Amino acid sequence: MTATAVKKEGPAAVTPAKTVGAHVRNYLARVRGGDLGALPAVIGLVVLCVVFTIVRPVFFSAGNFANLFTQGAAVTVIAMGLIFVLLLGEIDLSAGFASGVCAGILANVVSVLGYPWYVAVLAALVTGVLIGLILGFLVAKVGIPSFVVTLAGFLAFQGVVLLLMKEGSNISISDDVIVGIENGRIAPAIGWLLAAVAIIGYAVAQLLRHRNRLSRGLVTEPAAVMGARIGGLALLIVLAVYVLNQERSINPLITSNKGMPVVVPIVALLLVFWTFVLNRTAYGRHLYAVGGNAEAARRAGINVDRLKISAFVICSGMAAVGGIIAASRDRSVDPNTGGSNVLLYAVGAAVIGGTSLFGGKGRMINAVLGGAVVAVIINGMGLLDLSSGLKFIFTGLVLLLAAGVDALSRRRSAATGTR
Repeated sequence: MTATAVKKEGPAAVTPAKTVGAHVRNYLARVRGGDLGALPAVIGLVVLCVVFTIVRPVFFSAGNFANLFTQGAAVTVIAMGLIFVLLLGEIDLSAGFASGVCAGILANVVSVLGYPWYVAVLAALVTGVLIGLILGFLVAKVGIPSFVVTLAGFLAFQGVVLLLMKEGSNISISDDVIVGIENGRIAPAIGWLLAAVAIIGYAVAQLLRHRNRLSRGLVTEPAAVMGARIGGLALLIVLAVYVLNQERSINPLITSNKGMPVVVPIVALLLVFWTFVLNRTAYGRHLYAVGGNAEAARRAGINVDRLKISAFVICSGMAAVGGIIAASRDRSVDPNTGGSNVLLYAVGAAVIGGTSLFGGKGRMINAVLGGAVVAVIINGMGLLDLSSGLKFIFTGLVLLLAAGVDALSRRRSAATGTR
């Protein structure tokens, strides 16, 4: 074989994309080969938004648009943590009630014991880390299947929440900082500043990545494609900030209600941080390697047990963050915090967004996209005044569809030799 020869296997084989046309053809080849990524979630999100806006125009009002962010924040954050466990082909069924336990600790420390907000937040986060250590140890070192361990945690943590809530009481939270996480707003000028920082930061990251690949002689995407990606994200951010900066108060003379919710940049920072961890660190590469083939990763020198424990720690730690956000939204904690449908929605968000239940496939953006789909479904069907039964049925069907797409795409990838 000569140095210039290119080996192609199957319909999904690709060649270096030096033009926009070649880049598009390569992308379509990957899609045909089963590598759908987040495409189904994006299409579903667009379709749902269009349908709900047509049926109920109030869906895309400034007030409801802000509600979508606050309603979906806790589930999205918990889904971010679940992605680390799902990438390993494991599951955490206790994440919902783990968030409730951490929220209960938060409420007791700040409201009952009277400690400052930062002590309460730290206590909640430490609780989440300890929960993750216990779960991860039982899975990795003792060898109990994660389904069994976390199912036991699901039941046990539900009991812990009841004990923390004195078998049914409600603990109100009045601390301004904690309450402001979900109910506070950022001044419009600060919102525009954050938008500019986000756009510039993303553009710089893309340019540095492009230059780095060029310097190493690696295949790079066309500059026009990179520019379109940066421009598309910039347009979305500008539109979102513009809508969120609109006045949403019924009587602005009495009280103003405009500006980006505080929780939005918090979720954005978590997205950026964990995306960096997964995509740009050895830890992230090891996580994907173990999820793809644990035995091969072990033989390559990766400490699989330690990686599993760390994944459960991150998952429960993010569940603690989700519990803090949920407590902030409700301004209180009760025995139902973290229960009900929280776990189902969080797992659904990760899977609907494109994360595989079989391990080795998923990105942090999947949690955000899936969380958006779940929030849109719940919000839109609420505006249509549909019964809870129909909401559950429709959400379950969407989750089943997402899991089916994942299974079919993996089968297609195996058939075309792209996995």
